[in-house]
Order: sequence, then structure tokens, then C-alpha cells
Amino acid sequence: MRKYETVFIADPDLQDQTRTNLFEKVRNIIDNEGGILTNFEEWGNKKLAYEIKKKLRGHYVCVTYGGTGDLIKELERNFRLSDDVLKFMTILLSDDVTAEQLEKEVQEAQDESKQADETDKKSVENKTSVDEASADDEKVEETEDKTE
Repeated sequence: MRKYETVFIADPDLQDQTRTNLFEKVRNIIDNEGGILTNFEEWGNKKLAYEIKKKLRGHYVCVTYGGTGDLIKELERNFRLSDDVLKFMTILLSDDVTAEQLEKEVQEAQDESKQADETDKKSVENKTSVDEASADDEKVEETEDKTE
């Protein structure tokens, strides 16, 4: 099994539902062809270096996965047939990868996202408590000013 990364540019004018369907179709192709999806990252709308199909912007997506050459052929065939995909490029990241290594990578990515979520929650809680403490300090200062 090999590890690949595919970056594709979707039409930026797609409705959210159509874009979601396109992404789900990509995930299904990887799954149906026996691939292992390790990362699906949306980079968002960005300005293109040059005009593609009369578009100046594109919605960038990066997909990292493990699979075979048949998976790549099927994925790229679907990209060519779809009017929703402006451009795509597939890069071979690693020539010899086991399914266990890919599964471990998926698990590590999930653990990292959980830790990031917990850190975000803690920072929001800390900010709230700091804001409340600041508000209390301001009230104390106002009270001291009035008593003088």
C-alpha cells in the first residue's frame, strides 16, 4: 500500500449541500476502493494564481490517504468527470506503508484534535473567569472612588 496526498480545487460558487456531497463522494471512493483516509482538510476559498474555468477563486481541499494505483485512477477519473472540480493533483508521499501504520496515524490525528478541543474549551473558560474577575475589580474600583 502507498500513501498519497491529493489536493483539489472545487468551484467556490457551489452551495454548501453540493460541496458536502462532493466531499462525501471523495470519501466514498476512497472507502470503496479499499483505501484508508487519514486526513481530510478544507483550506477554504483562496485566490487562484491564474484564472481557471473563468474563476478567480477556488475552494481548496487536501486529502491524505493510503491506497493502490486503482484508487488513484478511480478518484482522478471522477475528478475529470465532475464540473465541480476545477483542478487536482496527486502526490505519492510514501512508497511502502502498512495498514497498521495508517490506522495509527488516524488515531493520533483524532487524539490531537480532541486535545485541541479541550485546550480551546479551557482557554474559553479561563477567559470567562478572567473577564468576570476584571469586572469585579472594576466594580471595587468604582466603589472606592465613590467613597472618597
